Amino acid sequence: MHQLAAGLRLPVNALDYTILILYFVVVLGIGFAVRRSVRTSLDFFLSGRSLPAWVTGLAFVAANLGATEILGMAANGAQYGVYTVHWYWIGAIPAMVFLGLVMMPFYYGSKVRSVPEFLLHRFGPASHLLSSVIFAVASVLIAGVNLYAMAIVLQALLGWPQWVAILVSGFFVLAYITLGGLSSAIYNEVLQFFVILAALIPMTIIGLKRVGGWGGLRHSLSHRHGDNFLSTWGGTGIGHPNSLGANWLTIVLGLGFVLSFGYWTTNFAEVQRALSARNLSAARRTPLIAAFPKLLIPLVVVLPGLIALVMEPALGQEGSGLSYNDAIPVLMRDLLPNGVLGLAVTGLLAAFMAGMAANVSSFNTVFTNDIWAAYVRRGRPDAYYLTTGRWVTAAGVLAGMGTAFIASSFSNIMNYLQTLFSFFNVPLFCVFIIGMFWSRASAAAGFWGLLSGTVAAMVNYFGLYRQGVLDIPSDQGANFVSAIVAFVVGGLVMVTVSLFTRPKPAGSLVGLVYGTSSPGAQAPPDTGDDAWYRRPALLGWGAVLLAALCYVPFSL
Repeated sequence: MHQLAAGLRLPVNALDYTILILYFVVVLGIGFAVRRSVRTSLDFFLSGRSLPAWVTGLAFVAANLGATEILGMAANGAQYGVYTVHWYWIGAIPAMVFLGLVMMPFYYGSKVRSVPEFLLHRFGPASHLLSSVIFAVASVLIAGVNLYAMAIVLQALLGWPQWVAILVSGFFVLAYITLGGLSSAIYNEVLQFFVILAALIPMTIIGLKRVGGWGGLRHSLSHRHGDNFLSTWGGTGIGHPNSLGANWLTIVLGLGFVLSFGYWTTNFAEVQRALSARNLSAARRTPLIAAFPKLLIPLVVVLPGLIALVMEPALGQEGSGLSYNDAIPVLMRDLLPNGVLGLAVTGLLAAFMAGMAANVSSFNTVFTNDIWAAYVRRGRPDAYYLTTGRWVTAAGVLAGMGTAFIASSFSNIMNYLQTLFSFFNVPLFCVFIIGMFWSRASAAAGFWGLLSGTVAAMVNYFGLYRQGVLDIPSDQGANFVSAIVAFVVGGLVMVTVSLFTRPKPAGSLVGLVYGTSSPGAQAPPDTGDDAWYRRPALLGWGAVLLAALCYVPFSL
């Protein structure tokens, strides 16, 4: 992400700094308060599996509401227009519903502590270790994105040096996760969710009023960028050029299927929130509850990007000094008075900390349980792994500080993140989905499918797209293609290897392959009435229906 323009320095005063300081005090206070309840490694890594569905549901959506969502999606809105809503209504909701209705019974019912641990039961140690290493590396890289974005914002908006911003923000994330483990991260994410909305909603309303409402916004952008800029599907026919550089087929298959399902169903930073729920019913409802606020997030993230483009026509233009990543800071500078400005800066920092905390807390769980305890130091007392988890948290934050500078080599943080997802999440989803629905898939197939899918995505991106062998109009389009390639290659390798190797005995697949049992039968049943909000199927299909209806006004 390019450094934010010097002209975006905000006129913050003592009131704004007071709001910021109070927020940091509350964050640390939550960490100290939750610390009393952390007595075992299960408490530290999965909150003792004791949290209600509404808490885990809000944390689920807040964990994703980080740097990518706020700056990245607003930048995409300004650059690509309404096409950006595909990341929500096609690229999130269906996969979240699938996770809740189909995959959570396998995750929660098997009592695993992480996504890689599920692969240990299904495919064996080789796939488990490979997936653990891949996920640990990906978590640190993604945590670095949030730290880098936060440092750039603090440097440009508040005048802090970049290294100071990285150290300060990293310290606060380290402090409250080390103190209270996942519970501290989750309760802070619930708080951060409301702080973020309190910052973004006023800015969106004021900005929309400034540009003449939706009619004024539509007239201005249609005149300058054409009608397709404000349409979800206009101009996405195969062979038709558009700002996104993708057609309907790559959007549906690349984003809507492999990238989306790969991220939401196997990314442990999200799944970990559901695994901390008090029972199977609450775990299934976690992503479904999160799907409803996720439907509305484009109104306060993508829409501000469009508003910024009207208010600052030079946004993203060569020689203007303003990149698309400056969309949110432009609105903060031009629209918000002191006090509200402090709340907006606080909300922005809350978003970055939520994203980083989600990845650091998932990193410490996977590294401690799936690498250290499984292959390096086995059979130690529980207190040893609790202490190890705290030390690993510190190491993860420090590593994130280092990888923050890798993100600086990419001109758009969303492009960077989607590249990582195509490399790491999509091959993992391929192995999961085939292993979950095909009992013939062997242990060797899981390992080679995961490895080949990851390598294929990297070869496609670095060897074909970056070298000009494939003519793809944009980085996002290339990521969609890489995701499809990773899934197809991984799937073909899995099927081929399975046909030439021996499958696992049928008795060892009970509860791990769809249809072999009711995998969550041992989970305690939910208590209470049979209200609609306790029915996962009704919640899930309701979210899908609302997502489909959301497309209507932007497709006409």
